Amino acid sequence: MTPAPIQWPAVKALAAAAALLCGAAAPAQGLPPLKVGLMLPATGTYAALGTAIENGFRLHVAEQGGKLGGREITFFKVDDESDPAKATDNVNKLIKRDGVDVVVGSVHSGVALAMARAVKASRTLLIVPNAGADAVTGPMCAPNIFRSSFSNWQPGYAMGQVMAAKGHKKAIAITWKYAAGEEMVRGFREAFEKAGGQVVKELTLPFPNVEFQALLTEIAAARPDAVFSFFAGGGAVKFVKDYAAAGLKKGIPLYGTGFLTDGTLEAQGADAEGVLTTLHYADALDTPRDQAFRLAYAKAYKLQPDVYAVQGYDAAQMLGAGLAAVKGDLNHRDDLIKAIESARIDSPRGAFTLSASHNPVQDIYLRQVVGRENKAVGVASKALADPGRGCRM
Repeated sequence: MTPAPIQWPAVKALAAAAALLCGAAAPAQGLPPLKVGLMLPATGTYAALGTAIENGFRLHVAEQGGKLGGREITFFKVDDESDPAKATDNVNKLIKRDGVDVVVGSVHSGVALAMARAVKASRTLLIVPNAGADAVTGPMCAPNIFRSSFSNWQPGYAMGQVMAAKGHKKAIAITWKYAAGEEMVRGFREAFEKAGGQVVKELTLPFPNVEFQALLTEIAAARPDAVFSFFAGGGAVKFVKDYAAAGLKKGIPLYGTGFLTDGTLEAQGADAEGVLTTLHYADALDTPRDQAFRLAYAKAYKLQPDVYAVQGYDAAQMLGAGLAAVKGDLNHRDDLIKAIESARIDSPRGAFTLSASHNPVQDIYLRQVVGRENKAVGVASKALADPGRGCRM
């Protein structure tokens, strides 16, 4: 595969300041370009997410003058098609055929789990810029596997805390019946019941089914204090609109993890107004770091960034922190890993560190839909660390 050329965006004015964030390293003299394999969806439902992650990653590299830790970067790309059945073959194209030093991917949790198995065998460095499967930083954890995004447990747990604090005693949870939804509901239930609440029902339907009417009738009959939900994309659009159309929004408050309203507000319109969600990023955080990032991203790509762009940007920051410590020389692999483990990442979402299982320890924001924005209205859970259950390193 021919390496994809780096498209350096017009953000050179930020390069000097950004270089200070990772610490300037002496040039990696005599070392060839570092091979970074991007295994992200380029087609299908999650293609836009893959593009945003790649844009964010490339933006940080561009801010560093096209180098990380003084070492030039060459990209190799594979479209993972969000297909777990193809994931092992796809990641091996990067590892065995292209000989990449680092793999960055993916969006789909099933794909990421297959990637984790492959890199555990090859010891290739993997940075997961989205997929929240708890197992990646749980039972499948490894010294060479890091995540720049979230675990599914985190936003669910934070919302359980929020709903309990608001005085809700009985709740219904609703989601698709697959790993991401089930893990988010599990996190929600853990926090909500720990605070004295009761999840009276868990309603599910097969992914990607969007025939919600029978389940909405069940919610209306049960009359809980509130509803917790996880849906994303087109499913989230239809669920929020159907929930309002069924007359439930007025009497039974709807809550969810941030994916319920991220990237969907234009289509959801007034039906989403006021909905509260939890996520590790929000629109208009109004911090100098986030403002600078959003401006640079908009100049480079003529688009507003989202949570996926932030996660890609921070994946590059994490890699840069490790490479800076070893001056770009991967022969000092253990030192590189230790440097990432101990790094404080100056993210647009707010600074974060990494847990012992290599998952971000981060603030989870409470966001409210106001017009076409997910506005931060507080911090739902401060410096929330995934428990990393089953991780043995």
